[in-house]
Amino acid sequence: MSASRNPQSFSGLELLATAVLLLERDLAIHYANPAAENLFEVSKKQLLGQPLAVLFSDAGPLMQAIDKALQSRGSFTEQELEIAVQGRQRLHLSCTITPLEQGRAALLVELRHIDRQLRIAREERLLEQQQANRELIRNLAHEIKNPLGGIRGAAQLLEHELSQPQLAEYTQVIISEADRLQALVNRLLTPHRLPNFRLTNIHEILARVRSLILAEYPQGIRIVTDYDISLPELECDPEQILQAVLNVLRNAAQACQGQGEIRLVTRVARQVTLARKRHRLALALAIEDDGPGVPEDLLGRIFYPLVSAREGGTGLGLTIAQTFVAQHQGTIECTSAPGHTVFTIMLPINATPNLNGHTP
Repeated sequence: MSASRNPQSFSGLELLATAVLLLERDLAIHYANPAAENLFEVSKKQLLGQPLAVLFSDAGPLMQAIDKALQSRGSFTEQELEIAVQGRQRLHLSCTITPLEQGRAALLVELRHIDRQLRIAREERLLEQQQANRELIRNLAHEIKNPLGGIRGAAQLLEHELSQPQLAEYTQVIISEADRLQALVNRLLTPHRLPNFRLTNIHEILARVRSLILAEYPQGIRIVTDYDISLPELECDPEQILQAVLNVLRNAAQACQGQGEIRLVTRVARQVTLARKRHRLALALAIEDDGPGVPEDLLGRIFYPLVSAREGGTGLGLTIAQTFVAQHQGTIECTSAPGHTVFTIMLPINATPNLNGHTP
């Protein structure tokens, strides 16, 4: 008897938070519980009678799991499965398949969303990476800063002792390079300043950043905006968030070699977990460019200090951006392919700063 004619026969499955499908022997869907409707964003009416191969745009991994369950004649679990419902984004799931011996349904398929677990694991790795970054930055800063004053002072004294004025250009090179290194050290130490939180309109920050980048690249760079104007104000340090966004946007412009299109997109994200804490609302800021993309071998290390895909780059801009975002209990991630790179900054909207300058 079908689920639609006798819904009470599946009353136990109706209450489960886990998505459950019952499949007939031809792998058509015999039953789907409400959790499955929510997971796939498809109504039960559309699901029932649908073959799996039609429902999913790439059902190969799921079919392989089903084959293993049928061959073993027992439950089979695939801990990490990536599938996509037709016309929708890909889902990261764990899947348990159990053959049934009685009734019309031949297989019971349980599906659990693991995106949250993956995100938590990724955030834990990022926190460890940020701690390592801070330690490296602190050590580098101290190692570089101490000799700089002596080098600069010695060059100034030497300049006064030179008998030939034209030789002063060499001491000026020493002084200017010492000043450049001093500026670099200051940039290394800057992220350790605690945020100064206040209510801020993110779109005012983006307008400033946009004008700065367009002034740097008056020809060739086009910056398109797609804003959700209903976004509430953020409780943040506007200078730190401006610097973080500026670093990412400048990185995008440099990747495009001053020629291309960059998109700034703001949206509200709901019920998201950031820094191991659940937030009702968050800002999702996407910075997209049509440049050549991040080399695959650098993508996993793009936020590490002193790692740069650009010749002459310091490899500090994205590290500083990540540090500032992390101090706001947010996250920054990058996905990249040739012609489409996206940096996504997530910041909690409903966070309140504590007395130490951090959100609780």
